[in-house]
Amino acid sequence: MGNYYVGLDAGSTYLKAALIKDNCVLGAELLPTGIDCEETAGKLLEKIYASQSITRNDIAVITATGYSRRSIGLADATISEITAHACGVQLTAPENVHPRLIIDIGGQDSKIISLGPDGHIVNFTMNDKCAAGTGKFLEVVADLLETTIDQIASLAKESTDPCQINSTCAVFAQTEVISLLAQKKSRSDILAGMHIAMANRIAKMARKYKSDGDVMMTGGGAKNDALRLALEDELMCDIYKANYPQYNGAIGAALIGMRNAEKEFKKS
Repeated sequence: MGNYYVGLDAGSTYLKAALIKDNCVLGAELLPTGIDCEETAGKLLEKIYASQSITRNDIAVITATGYSRRSIGLADATISEITAHACGVQLTAPENVHPRLIIDIGGQDSKIISLGPDGHIVNFTMNDKCAAGTGKFLEVVADLLETTIDQIASLAKESTDPCQINSTCAVFAQTEVISLLAQKKSRSDILAGMHIAMANRIAKMARKYKSDGDVMMTGGGAKNDALRLALEDELMCDIYKANYPQYNGAIGAALIGMRNAEKEFKKS
């Protein structure tokens, strides 16, 4: 048996893989999830193996998490998303940052996870019923404004007069964006308003939990500095971006796989 560990996070938009050894992240890759999660997982593992010049025989355990984790037959074990994300921050938190509240913004949902002083899960909540407050919401708005998800943060920062977005529903918000365009509002002001509206929705979830420690963002949304700054304004505190933010769940799954394997080894 090898001494590398792989975590797979099967999200609705992307499937992510992380490779760890000795509590260090050695590599991370992602691919669009596609219609065949098992096939995508196989391709992703080949990318991971090639990046480190290793083979499946070098892998001790593959652990899957995410929505489609049970459809990945090549995984040796599965773990819940919440558990994986809570564990992942142990490796992804920046130096001297001690997360007590995780804000995870994914493609189709957003999660708030409250942690105890020792990192155990105290409570959590998820928004997976509506696209508002998720990466998909911003993707839809970006398409309407003829820009890309990678450009929206920089455009929002150029705003001088953010638009007020009243709709909390993603569908109605699209109609509101079209109306604002008809009023000749700038893309920057519309995007700034959308980030503020999204931050307001996520902050309402986060305020349910009192945090005596640091607040950290994970998921693809953590790469959006405009959203992070809007959340800082809403919650009136510093919010730190995880290292490997989009891979936090996969890293957590790999770490759990490693620790479970170590426990089994000690028993034997």
